[in-house]
Amino acid sequence: MSAILTLNAGSSSIKYSVYLTDADEPQEIAVGQIDGIGPNAVLLLKHDGKKTETELGEADHTTGLKAVLAALKPILGDHEVTGVGHRIVHGGPDYADPTILNEQVLSDLEGFNKLAPLHQPHNIAAIRAAMVAFPDAVQVGCFDTGFHRGHDFVNDVYALPLKMYEEGIRRYGFHGLSYDYITGYLEKTCPELKDAKVVIAHLGNGASMTAVQGRRAVASTLGFSAVDGLPMGTRCGQLDPGIMLYLMDKGMSAKELTNLLYKESGMKGLSEISHDMRTIAESDDPRAKQALDYYIERVAREFGSLAAANRGIDAVVFTGGVGEHSPVVRRGVAERLGFLGFSLDDEANEHNAETISNGAVKIMVIPTDEEGVIARAVMSKLS
Repeated sequence: MSAILTLNAGSSSIKYSVYLTDADEPQEIAVGQIDGIGPNAVLLLKHDGKKTETELGEADHTTGLKAVLAALKPILGDHEVTGVGHRIVHGGPDYADPTILNEQVLSDLEGFNKLAPLHQPHNIAAIRAAMVAFPDAVQVGCFDTGFHRGHDFVNDVYALPLKMYEEGIRRYGFHGLSYDYITGYLEKTCPELKDAKVVIAHLGNGASMTAVQGRRAVASTLGFSAVDGLPMGTRCGQLDPGIMLYLMDKGMSAKELTNLLYKESGMKGLSEISHDMRTIAESDDPRAKQALDYYIERVAREFGSLAAANRGIDAVVFTGGVGEHSPVVRRGVAERLGFLGFSLDDEANEHNAETISNGAVKIMVIPTDEEGVIARAVMSKLS
């Protein structure tokens, strides 16, 4: 029997799943992730009704991937891995649909490393490692930017000379695999929202929001790179470009600025405590409260912006690690947006129920499944 492996190498984690392909839909048999890549990495695995945790200690993306493959070897057994699906953050202007990967494609994708330095190099490293581990398998890339390629011009362009847009400087948007899953889930389970004006908030260590109508992307908080929009674990989010000019004039190099914006800012920089929202929400330190208040305020403001882009708002979906598991963030956002019809059922919110609203705007909490989207894409390439 053949199997599919999916790999999702993020900025601070590697998520993975194993699927069997003997049915119309891929059947997941194992899932896990390496959490907290860095000095205290942990490998999590769920298989056959059991959960295990393995302390890895110091681990980067390369050593982490080796640990994943070692953990999956006994699970795969005699199953042949015929396809490996990869989440790739940036597809640029030319790659949107799932694509079979070869050296030419990888060379093209490496050209976008500077646009997503926390992700793209790790995505490509995972692909090359999988090519070595499974040389006969079909390698398929699925692009986070692909979902957003349907934006209207006004939500896709910057007010720079038009030739720059034509050269590829545009709003690409990200987290598209997550949005693909959520819109598909709504289509199947909430027919009343089929053509509704919905805003989806993918809130995690990386964070973005997007306005959709049906399964069509209207506008996103993320743009040319994965550092725009909302504050994130270590990324600053929206920033006056004049600040960059000021820091450059003070002598900061491009490398130093990249490190500042991608690795030393966001919740980590603002709180001076942690990049992890769980730690910040539980802290009594006033700096943590300030950082949390800022995060909630920015999320609320982006809901207003995307409601304008969508010409209204009928429903909201929270997803991602923070969106799915942080009642305090959802409550803070709803309190600020009562004037738009946001109102929470407090008990449902505390228990992370699927529907947590009791007002005019339907508010939902839906766990995302980027790996499932990738697995289905791989199956389509194998058939």
